[in-house]
Amino acid sequence: MKRFISIAVILCLVLVLFAGCGKEKTGGDTAGDVIKIGVFEPSSGDNGAGGKQEILGIEYAHSKVNTIDIGGKTYKIELKIVDNESSNDKAPTAAATLVGEKCSVVVGSYGSGVSIAASSVFGNAGIPVIGASCTNPQVTEGNSHYFRICYLDPFQGTVLANFAVDNFNAKTAYILTKLGDDYSVGLGNYFKEAFVGLGGTVVEESFQEGNSDFTAFITSAINSGADVIFAPTSTEAASLIIGQATAMNIDIPLLAGDTWDSSVILDAASGSNQEIYVSTFFDEGDDSAAGSEFVQGFKAWLNANPDKLANNGGNDIVAAVSALGYDAYMVAIEAIKKAGSSNPADIMGALPTTTYTGVTGDIAFDDIGDAIRNVAYIKSANTADASWNFVAIQSIK
Repeated sequence: MKRFISIAVILCLVLVLFAGCGKEKTGGDTAGDVIKIGVFEPSSGDNGAGGKQEILGIEYAHSKVNTIDIGGKTYKIELKIVDNESSNDKAPTAAATLVGEKCSVVVGSYGSGVSIAASSVFGNAGIPVIGASCTNPQVTEGNSHYFRICYLDPFQGTVLANFAVDNFNAKTAYILTKLGDDYSVGLGNYFKEAFVGLGGTVVEESFQEGNSDFTAFITSAINSGADVIFAPTSTEAASLIIGQATAMNIDIPLLAGDTWDSSVILDAASGSNQEIYVSTFFDEGDDSAAGSEFVQGFKAWLNANPDKLANNGGNDIVAAVSALGYDAYMVAIEAIKKAGSSNPADIMGALPTTTYTGVTGDIAFDDIGDAIRNVAYIKSANTADASWNFVAIQSIK
């Protein structure tokens, strides 16, 4: 009897072994005919509001395209979302979670600092990453696994410096950045370089993590005779700056980069006379076929789900990062199709020549994985009805 049981056990093991060997495997984790796309974004911390809006764009794209055919087989696309908490220290752990999930490709992150901090985790695992809105040049420098679909901060800083001179005849600019924040410091420096190159003078100051009182900085800006204040900060700091500037009744325009393109900014400025201008990647009023179709569909999708609407700030205003999140996901899908595989190495090899016509424009990569972009949208805050007004499409002189 014991011998019979032993033979039966061996036969079972052999059958299991052969079943495993016979299973089709294209790379990545395709167990159960599923391909995993990682979502590396902040849902909390300083950039949590923007991260949630970028995730919404990714989720909306996933609602439109959630299967893919490879080699005659249909695979289900599954999103694996992690919160990097807007923290450079915690970002590597969040990235490691996605590595452990055996994601074929990752999208993210809102926030250049966390993208840079986690880059080596993805690189060492051989997993390609597609950044949606991480604009600091260091994200893609010196590696072959990180790509992005947004413009870069040297371009954005120059665009904003040109705008300050062209629209306000600015001679002096006050620049306020956050110490240790790659995005904030980097964009501040690129604005400074361009503004000085145009003949302007700058006054610079920085604030530390956890600072909540900006009245002394605003007073410095006033005393410097600044024609504009440039503050590339998180939305959390921005709302405080706007509120305190309004309380002080200053008449100096506030300029900022893409992080300020948020309903958090509109809420903070609502009912005030504060002038606010931001550079961004997409305008909700875009009347192109792709742009208007996206806006209408995204709004309907948001309004059908109270939780999604809450993550968008309680309204259906379309943030540019949502449009970028949508496009980044679609680029990931195109790369998987082009690779004909869920293997991360194959997808990484396909990405440099992957192109896509997105809601934010035509997307193609240069030789280091950066998107080829040459225009930015400038919008102003309508403080009467908490909406954005399109101002201009700005390029570099």
